[in-house]
Amino acid sequence: MHQALEHKKRKSGSFFSSIPVVSPLFLGQCSVFTCHLYDYHFINENKEKYTDLATVSHMTDMKRLTDSTQSQGEAWIGLTSYRGKDNRTWYWSLPGVDFNEKTAEWKTGEPNDNGGHLENCALMINNKWRISLVLIVNKFICYNETNQVNKICHVIDYKLTWPKAQNYCRENHTDLISGLDQLHGCAVQSVSYMWIGLFRDTWRWSDGSNSSFRYWESLSNNDLVDGESDKTCATTVLNRAGRWSFDNCSNEKPFICYDGLELLQRKYHDLVSITSLDKQRWIQDRAKNASSPYVWLGLRYSCTLDFWFWVSDSRVNYTNWAPQGNADDCDTSAAMETGNSNQWFKQPDNETFNFICF
Repeated sequence: MHQALEHKKRKSGSFFSSIPVVSPLFLGQCSVFTCHLYDYHFINENKEKYTDLATVSHMTDMKRLTDSTQSQGEAWIGLTSYRGKDNRTWYWSLPGVDFNEKTAEWKTGEPNDNGGHLENCALMINNKWRISLVLIVNKFICYNETNQVNKICHVIDYKLTWPKAQNYCRENHTDLISGLDQLHGCAVQSVSYMWIGLFRDTWRWSDGSNSSFRYWESLSNNDLVDGESDKTCATTVLNRAGRWSFDNCSNEKPFICYDGLELLQRKYHDLVSITSLDKQRWIQDRAKNASSPYVWLGLRYSCTLDFWFWVSDSRVNYTNWAPQGNADDCDTSAAMETGNSNQWFKQPDNETFNFICF
């Protein structure tokens, strides 16, 4: 990993170069278009049954959720608060990084709600952690990961509140620095207080997921724990980029469900993205083991936005379409043929093929 000092106007892209991903692959059988993302459904009336209210695990999920409906109103998602400070749970901001209390590097006497205040976000100083109020302003550390090789840390040399620091890191990098691997790998010398991506709250997903992803429109310290005692269910506000709010659970609103369970273990990241000829050749070699005529790729067509996109958020800067293979059509995704020239073809999402994850 590398550490970089960033000022407000500097572009994140200047700190790293693109390095091809070389990752283990997994072959399986799949009838939907993703490994651990969901199909979302906007429901006005409870006429159909789906798996559960929507769980959102990262920004790719959030983009798919907002793309699932033309509605510009507010809708329930599957996030509920179990009020009270004793119900708080620690999370790392970056999805997929688990918090382990046994390896936490707290400063002596921490974590402690000083003066009776509910302190729910973590700072680092001299490589030890302490907690603070969410709306205090401090410097912070962003983490940038474009693949498994190229990982960079950025010390942001101006002060923001914890929620604004998190938003900044997500918009310009990957997230607030999260987990011991990142903290130790970056070897940041924290001689002054700096926000890290550790927080605690009382919010839980209705399907039992431990996803740490949060996308609040605005947030105060009490909102993480107590807030308004009767507003304990979360909504997505679709005309505000899908940002989250909360309301009384007894109020009637449309709601968003997801269809299908996670299809792969968490050790795999997503359906594969092919971003270069070298990676195409590498995937072709792995696809020889497939038992279906095609294998699903992580390339999806958006009817609403009228373009193809990788579910991993990689740029579509390399393609290998067969002639007329990518004609725009709703409810389709890209699949690569496992024989012949291994070209790509659009296929209906309900087809059943092997798939490749990384």
